[in-house]
Amino acid sequence: MTQPSLSDLTPIFFLQTIILELMHASEQQGQKHCEQLIEHIATTAGCFFEETYRNQKGNQQQLDREHYIELILGLKNNIGGSFSLSSCNQDVIKVTNCQCPFGERVNQFPELCGMTSSVFGGIAARNFGYAKVEIKKSIARNDGYCEVNIYTNAESAKHQSGIEYTDTTPIKAKQDMDALHSKIEASMQKIWRKQAKTLKKHQPPAIIAKSPAMQKILKSIEVIAPTQATVLIEGQTGVGKELIARAIHAMSERNHKSFIPINCGAIPESLIESALFGHEKGAFTGAVEIHQGYFERAEGGTLFLDEVDSLSPAAQTRLLRVIQEGELERVGGKQTLNVDLRIISATNQNLEDIVKQGHFRHDLYYRINVIKLTIPPLAQRTEDLPYLVQLILQRMNKKYNKNVSSVSRDVMQLIRAYHWPGNVRELENILERNLLFTQGNEITSLDLEINALVSRNDNWKQIKERAMNALEKSFLENALQHYQGDVKKIAANMEITPRAVYAKLKKYMLNAGAFKGGKK
Repeated sequence: MTQPSLSDLTPIFFLQTIILELMHASEQQGQKHCEQLIEHIATTAGCFFEETYRNQKGNQQQLDREHYIELILGLKNNIGGSFSLSSCNQDVIKVTNCQCPFGERVNQFPELCGMTSSVFGGIAARNFGYAKVEIKKSIARNDGYCEVNIYTNAESAKHQSGIEYTDTTPIKAKQDMDALHSKIEASMQKIWRKQAKTLKKHQPPAIIAKSPAMQKILKSIEVIAPTQATVLIEGQTGVGKELIARAIHAMSERNHKSFIPINCGAIPESLIESALFGHEKGAFTGAVEIHQGYFERAEGGTLFLDEVDSLSPAAQTRLLRVIQEGELERVGGKQTLNVDLRIISATNQNLEDIVKQGHFRHDLYYRINVIKLTIPPLAQRTEDLPYLVQLILQRMNKKYNKNVSSVSRDVMQLIRAYHWPGNVRELENILERNLLFTQGNEITSLDLEINALVSRNDNWKQIKERAMNALEKSFLENALQHYQGDVKKIAANMEITPRAVYAKLKKYMLNAGAFKGGKK
C-alpha cells in the first residue's frame, strides 16, 4: 500500500490510522481486550451518531426504516465506504459495500467487522426493539465485498446466524457463545487435570473459536455430545480434528470413562485388526497371550478413529458389525464380546468420493456418518489467528523458558496473508522455530518461504508489495550488520540519501545504533 505524504493527510485518514493503531496495540494486550475495545467504541459512537442525526433532522421519535437506512449508509459512506441498500422489508434490511472505510489494511483486523455489527445493531435495536446483525460477506475476510443483513423481526431471525441486540446492548448471542466456549473448555480441562497427574501432560486443551465457522462447530458439539450418535469429522491435516473429538467426549455422559485416540493410518494393515479388535492366544505366529484391542479398552468411553479411510476391507467389515450389533470377536476367537462405546471417526479425505471409488464400504460410511462435522481450514478462520498466536506463544514460552509476548504488526500481516496449508500445526511449528531465535520480547520476522507471501485472495500488486518489503527489510538488516550501523555507507550502497535510509529503518523498526561497533 502506498504511504500518503503529510500534505495528503485528511481527518478521515487520520482517524482510520488511529483506529488501526489502537487495534494493533490492543491486540498485543490480548484479544479479549481487543474485542472489548471494539464493542466499547462502537456502542458509544453509535449512540452519538444517532443523536447527531436526530438533531440534524429535528426528529426525536423512533426512526422508521427509511431514516434508519439513511443514517447507517450515511455513516459509512461519509468516512470512505461505498454502502448501498440491497433490499428492505419488514423482516430484514440488506446492505452491500464494495469499499471498506478502513482501507486496504482492514484485512489485518477482520475483528473491525464487529464495530459495524455493534453500530448497525445498536441503532436498529433502539428503534425497532430488536435486531440481529449477520455479516455474511466481508472485505476483511477477503470476500471482495461486504454483505450485511440486519434482521428486525425476532421470529424470522430465529434460524439465522448473527449477533442479537435488544435496546442498547448486544445480548445473548455473544454471552451464550462465551458461556458455551467456557463450558466446553472446563469439561476438557477437568479430564486433562486427572490425566496430567499420571501422563505428565503439560499443556491443557484449548479451543480457539472466534470465527463464525468455529463458533458453529461449538454449537454443534453442544447438540451432538449428549447423544449416542456416531460422528464423522472431516478436515485438512492439522485443523484440530482430535481436539474437537475430545470436546465431544468431554461434554458427553461418557466423560468419566476413557477417550482413546487411534491413528488407523499409522498401524500396518497386517496388524490393524488385532490392534482394534484384539486377538486370542495362538491366533497367529507371535500371539503368545490374549490381547485386548482398543475397542475393549475403550469400554464405556469414546474411541476416536483418525484416518478411518485407511482401514482395510476386513477391518471395515468388523467395524460395521460393532456399530450395528454392539459386539465383536477377537482375531482367532469364537466368543462374542459385547461392547458399549461411542465411535468418532475422522478423515482428511473426501470420504464420499472414496466410497464412490469402491475403496470404502458404503454401508459403513452411512453408519459412521450419522452426524458430519467439517472443520474449516485455518485460511477461512482469520478471526482466530491472533488468538492462536497468543496461545502458541504462551505455550512455547513455558516450554522454552522464554518471554516472547507478541509478534510485530508486519509479522501479523504475514500470518494473516499466508494460506497455511498445514493449518494450526504448521502455524505452531513456524512460531516455535522463530520464537527460539528471538532475542527480545517480540517476534519481528517470520521464517517463511517466499511463496508463503502469496495468498489465494491476493492480487499481483499485494503480492509484489509484500515480497519487496520482505526483501528490503532483509537487505537492510544484513547491510546494518555489514557496515556496523553506518547509514552513510548503506545509503551509498543503495544509491539513495541517508535520510531515505533512516525513513526505511523507521518503517521496519530497525535501530542503526544497535549495530554500531559490531554489537549485533
